[in-house]
Amino acid sequence: MVTRLRRYRQIADVLVKYGFGILVEEVIPGAERLRAFKKPPATKQSVYERIRLAIEELGPTYIKFGQIMSTRRELLPPELIEELQRLQDQVAPVPYEDIRPVIMEYCPNLEDCFGIIEEEPVAAASLSQVHRAVTKDGRVIALKVQRPGIADLIETDLVILRSLVVRAESIFPDMRVYNLQGMLDEFSAQIRRELDFSQDGANAERLRRNLEGLECVKIPRIYWKISGPRLLAMDYVEGVRIDDVEAIRGLGLFPEEIADTGFAAYVQQIFVDGFFHGDPHPGNLLVTELGEIVFLDYGIVGVLRPERRRVFVDLLLAMTREDVAGVIAALGKLDVRISPANLDAVKDDLYLVMLDYREMKLERVNFAIAIRGLTDTLRRYHIRVPSTLMLMMKVIVMVMDVGIRLDPTFNFDQRIRPYLLEIAAQQRLSPENVTGAVRSIVDAAEGLLAIPGNVNETLKTLSEGTVTIELENRDLNEIVGVIDRTSDKVIVGLVVAAIVVGSSLVLRVADIPVPGYVSILATLGYVFAVAVGFYAVYNVLRYSRGLRR
Repeated sequence: MVTRLRRYRQIADVLVKYGFGILVEEVIPGAERLRAFKKPPATKQSVYERIRLAIEELGPTYIKFGQIMSTRRELLPPELIEELQRLQDQVAPVPYEDIRPVIMEYCPNLEDCFGIIEEEPVAAASLSQVHRAVTKDGRVIALKVQRPGIADLIETDLVILRSLVVRAESIFPDMRVYNLQGMLDEFSAQIRRELDFSQDGANAERLRRNLEGLECVKIPRIYWKISGPRLLAMDYVEGVRIDDVEAIRGLGLFPEEIADTGFAAYVQQIFVDGFFHGDPHPGNLLVTELGEIVFLDYGIVGVLRPERRRVFVDLLLAMTREDVAGVIAALGKLDVRISPANLDAVKDDLYLVMLDYREMKLERVNFAIAIRGLTDTLRRYHIRVPSTLMLMMKVIVMVMDVGIRLDPTFNFDQRIRPYLLEIAAQQRLSPENVTGAVRSIVDAAEGLLAIPGNVNETLKTLSEGTVTIELENRDLNEIVGVIDRTSDKVIVGLVVAAIVVGSSLVLRVADIPVPGYVSILATLGYVFAVAVGFYAVYNVLRYSRGLRR
């Protein structure tokens, strides 16, 4: 169990070692009592490189935090992003004697479960290490075992990180624009999910079901009888790293075909399934001798609801078409808030990004130039975006980098556009869209059908009770005057209408003889009615012109 004070001391020592002693003095409470600071040795390493080295030495919590922050291109400088993407999650393995009790939590009698467990791990990371084993029935499996005590260390680090972030924002108010506490909340939830290997296994099972239609993609099967939150048993798969072109050729395979397979797999995950593997660095993607791509490590995944997928398709299509207005519209649908004061400047910067991309496409420059230009613009104006969007962009950039390594002629722009157009057309007729349209029609119909009932309720209220109308006006006499004038006009109108009707009856009754003067009076009534009508129209027109003024 690592005490908080001891951990503070470790953090202070590492930060001082890499030249961040002033940060220790400002941020870590009581730092002067922890250790006397010494001046770090002179070094030619850049500040961003020293940040990466310090993070690696601070351990798993900070490594994971750095890896997640490497997706936030809209927040951090490109040079720092590049260093964070180089973070190595490789540590010395824990002796098998320390790992064995964890395995026995899920299989108390190891001889009943395994014929062999290799004590030397095949891989070791900060959260876990992997041992090769053979079950009693001869199946070769991999045991991903959680390192003892790692959960306690991470919880201690999260508490310390929280206090450091709060203190840093109070000392440096300008940092609040980055919403460090919000990012720490996301990170805390993420790393706690990664500590639960059962969630890892569930993610693997979902990916396997989603991708079972792709023949050249393989997701190892999970053995749930000997798996749990701290142990995950799965098929052991041998292969070479996906970025090892020579080794792939040595297997008699064509790297260009592997690039196509990986590209198709990620397009389906992101834009069709809405559930994608979120950490596609080459160490997590293997190629077998059969030409299959194997996905490993399922702790980081992205989730896209159908409506989000539609917007992401629109965003990427707009970028491939160099459509600035389309990019801004898609960002708006993703709840990305751009200040009206900055909107024109953001559009101008995006337009320049699109111009650069258009000119560089002739030189086979990767689509990543457009994505990086977009994220640089967002960072310049401190525009926050959903973490899922940044994770998706990180995955796309990593997939493009691997694709170009496998196939130097790999052109993301040309390959993605047909997929996006097809997906966009399918989405318009998707069950979700049809259901949404039907729901809108039903809601409108229900609203129309409710009108008679609402009218009936209103009339019932009028007939049974008293309706009170509250008026607020500074001059009630004016209102009374308007009502009086209106009632006078209504009375005049009724009189004129009566004269017209009466005159018509007199003139049209042919069977009854009437004196000549009566006909004259009826005709005069018509003339009077017409004159009053013209006068009324004149008043209405004059009143309307007055309102327009």
